[in-house]
Amino acid sequence: MAVRLPVVPTNITVHLGEPDQAAQDITIPFTDYISNVAASELYPTWPRASLEANIYAIISFALNRVYNEWYRSKGYNFDITSSPTYDQTYTLNRSTYENIDDIVNDIFDNYVVKGNQVQPYFTRYCDGRKTTCDGLSQWGSVSLANQGKSALDILKTYYGNDISIKYDAPVGDVEEGYPGSPVGLGYAGNPVLAIQRDLRRIRKNYPAIPDISGSLGIFDKETEDAVKKFQQIFSLPITGVVDKGTWYKIKYVYNSVKKLSDLYSEGLSEEEATFLYTDLLKYGDTGIEVEYIHYFLDAIAFLDRDIPRLPTNSIYNNNTVTMVKAFQEKYGLPVTGEFDYTDWTVLKNAYRTILKSFPLEYQEFVNDLYPDYFLVRGTVGNDVRRFQMFLYEICRRDKTIPGVRVNGIFDELTEKSVRKLQSDYGFDVNGVVGPLLWRKVVELSKG
Repeated sequence: MAVRLPVVPTNITVHLGEPDQAAQDITIPFTDYISNVAASELYPTWPRASLEANIYAIISFALNRVYNEWYRSKGYNFDITSSPTYDQTYTLNRSTYENIDDIVNDIFDNYVVKGNQVQPYFTRYCDGRKTTCDGLSQWGSVSLANQGKSALDILKTYYGNDISIKYDAPVGDVEEGYPGSPVGLGYAGNPVLAIQRDLRRIRKNYPAIPDISGSLGIFDKETEDAVKKFQQIFSLPITGVVDKGTWYKIKYVYNSVKKLSDLYSEGLSEEEATFLYTDLLKYGDTGIEVEYIHYFLDAIAFLDRDIPRLPTNSIYNNNTVTMVKAFQEKYGLPVTGEFDYTDWTVLKNAYRTILKSFPLEYQEFVNDLYPDYFLVRGTVGNDVRRFQMFLYEICRRDKTIPGVRVNGIFDELTEKSVRKLQSDYGFDVNGVVGPLLWRKVVELSKG
């Protein structure tokens, strides 16, 4: 399983103005941004505890914007603005202070969390003299520091005793939430789980959205119906497919109903940030992704003698490691025997190449090949028709199978037959056609 915990970005993109103002976007190191804001907001002569408390608040505020994709979910291409009306004061080309820089370099990868929430806390603050607000008072923090309070004590005074500091967060490139291409029927993985999680929560505020009961992270008919209703409610094209516009509208509404960028947030728990699929597959792992690897590698190995065809099952075993290493060597990847996101991309592209240009001498096997997505109720097209033709041959011999209409529509009758086959041959009975079931159906159809 993968937990989407906050990552401190190496760089942050700042819009030099208010959100809708025509202004320059600049991408700068995150530490430079924090030092600049701190130099713009604070006095270097303040006690160290006060400076630390305020810099923690500045860091957490910025990370909340980045982690929740606050502006990107609204259609902007930046992480934060330079405007104190909306965010924090950033002053282009201003000088900073050595003591503030030292504190920033010490604590830039730490941030404030509240209770059992995962997201960096929305540490709202104001100067405490010209303006007051719920949250930290900058000048008030000076008085508390002069009383001998630590930075954490100061933060607790303003944000509550249930806050704490998350230390030594990972630092690196922050990936965009949107997976890069539209997600629809038959897709599987963590992006689908994120869509399903978000729509389930949004449904509490918008009960017209149908419920989603699935937990496998497969984009099924229930998910499509929920997406269509969401698109209807929020005046988006009603396609049932989550493109970039729908993805970020879902993200924006989810952020809003949970108040993730609010002092009084409902919050995001670690359970809600934990997804079924790991970012790295290795020896001993099981699940849908392992089935995918086995099927695609076997198909590629069928045509490429540099990759051995070895017996596999639903477990990432020694044979998997051997085949993965051969694949990685063949395609110029680091030869680790483990499978990461880069390996996935190369494998899917290699398989798609096979689907498009199968050698003439093997044309008789083209229809046997599994498409690169799951077949679920509601899927239509030639891939469904191919599957139904295999299923039809089985139904002719086995009268216990409900039957099938070869119409290219994954309908109720097709699903009933799939469930019967899954039950008969020891698969999970979910009505979903994955690579292993596809292979079994092809084998059975040929006797």
